Amino acid sequence: MRLPTVTVVISHPSFATAHPTGSHPERQERLQVLLDAFPDPKIAPSASTDQLESCHDGTYIEQVRAASDSGAVQHLDADTICTPSSFELALLAAGAAIAAVEQSGFALVRPPGHHALPGRAMGFCLFNNISVAARFAQRELGLARVALLDWDVHHGNGTQDIFWDDDSVLYASIHQSPFYPGTGGPDDSNATTVNVPLPAGCGDEDYAEVMERIIEPRIEAFAPDVLLISAGYDAAAADPLGGMRVSADGFHELAARAVRLAPRIALVLEGGYNVETLPDLVRATLGGLESGREA
Repeated sequence: MRLPTVTVVISHPSFATAHPTGSHPERQERLQVLLDAFPDPKIAPSASTDQLESCHDGTYIEQVRAASDSGAVQHLDADTICTPSSFELALLAAGAAIAAVEQSGFALVRPPGHHALPGRAMGFCLFNNISVAARFAQRELGLARVALLDWDVHHGNGTQDIFWDDDSVLYASIHQSPFYPGTGGPDDSNATTVNVPLPAGCGDEDYAEVMERIIEPRIEAFAPDVLLISAGYDAAAADPLGGMRVSADGFHELAARAVRLAPRIALVLEGGYNVETLPDLVRATLGGLESGREA
């Protein structure tokens, strides 16, 4: 199998300015530090509402549009803010994820997506960016079998729900448990859903062991045409929202292992809320992709 190359970083200056959330953990500064570290990204296009409808109810999409157009700052759930610029920025985030699949790139975006359900916002997420990209890969690029690997510290309940009954998409998640959102337990699995909950305090060796023993065999057996990664960095040591201890070296190793699992790969940013460490964690991931390809 020819291994993929990931060299393209995809983003947009608006991710660092729009959808202002104040002191909320998911704030503009997250993307500002990444744009400072990766100053010449490919500029993301916006997704269309038709592309969103591959994963989301049309009525929900219009609810988010209406909330944004109202001109008021609203909470769509207890954790998820919608501002006058949020709808357009969410279209950009989904569009960047699509571009990442087209170009084998890493989409640096906000708001994140993996908690977004077909019909409602959840956990900082408006639309499920990586799921929209997965459907695009199938429908527009002819990549019939899609594997999704989610290493965010939180279980991607929205992504799981979207693909639960679809045997053409494998969803595999390594996440902290018990923890928000309370899903992804060991029995919350089926033929194409693989959940590996880990206790707080796990680090590099634990994640590498789970990859080798569980995740890699399942993805290899599935034989995907493309692997999409929900690349969350809130499992990192010192993240303010997570309780794990993964280091930059640990994310390097995760990426090096992942790049060998499919002939094509793309990544989409999810969580990661320590703005001091986030650029180095993304840089380590990109380095891991390159070293894994060369191994």
